[in-house]
Amino acid sequence: MKIWVTAVMCAFASSAWADVPKVVTDIAPVQSLVAMVMGDLGEPELIVPPTASPHDHAMRPSEARSIAQSDIVIWMGPSLTPWLADSIVSLAPNATHLALQDYAPNVLPFREGAQFEAHEHDAHDHADDHEEGHDESAEEIDPHMWLDPKNARAWLTEITIALAQQDAENAETYYANAAEAAAQLDVLDAQLRARMAVLGNRPFVVFHDAFHYFEARYGVEAVGAISASNAQAPSPRRLREIEHIIEDTGAVCVFTEPQFNAGIVDAVSGQVKVGTIDPMGFDLPLGPDMYVQLMTQIADGFDGCLSN
Repeated sequence: MKIWVTAVMCAFASSAWADVPKVVTDIAPVQSLVAMVMGDLGEPELIVPPTASPHDHAMRPSEARSIAQSDIVIWMGPSLTPWLADSIVSLAPNATHLALQDYAPNVLPFREGAQFEAHEHDAHDHADDHEEGHDESAEEIDPHMWLDPKNARAWLTEITIALAQQDAENAETYYANAAEAAAQLDVLDAQLRARMAVLGNRPFVVFHDAFHYFEARYGVEAVGAISASNAQAPSPRRLREIEHIIEDTGAVCVFTEPQFNAGIVDAVSGQVKVGTIDPMGFDLPLGPDMYVQLMTQIADGFDGCLSN
């Protein structure tokens, strides 16, 4: 009898799991947000490994198969991974496609030049533009939108809607998980705001211009970036310009990133302190806790290099 009951329970669990949509995500922070909403019902898959740059990742056959077998594809959008746009359409034409960049309440412009000729932090109300059908060019958008928890919080709603539309039986669970995740992000946002408040007047240089959203949200601002927002290799001219920026602004820290060549930072930093911040969380375990850990780790990096 016990064996029969166990078998029935296992069959029921397998059936329940099969009803949950197969979700594929592009980057680890997005995977974490989706995992928050899915909870114990399922685990979203990941296309771009945290150790790779999403700007130019070469998709492997196994990753293509994951997309082809998906029910829902949740990705940042073409501003971050333009190479993925055609693949999603061709490999998963019948799946739900959710580009989170279309639902970000705060969208910032792509900053140009080593010293950011346009320094404004005025966030664009992209949500209103989406409702009006405005189609902003992906090249004009800074794609690193997940580094503002206000955006991440708004995406929880869109993720929940996408899941609930395909899995009505578990809709109540998705909405409850999303509400709990939103509360977590509110606490995170308050903690980061308090931590960054004392660091706002200390100039620094980042490796690539990936932290515009974090800077704008928490009142810290880079004076320059060794590489542009799309992580293109810097030219010799740009490196010379960065050296002048460090000297002229009295930058107290130059930040490197684990996915890129640290030797470039060493070449321009001179005697300035070098720190590490990572927009992708390459060394963090995937899952629902990853996003909060990522944002806390970035704050730790800023604090450690700028507070001494």
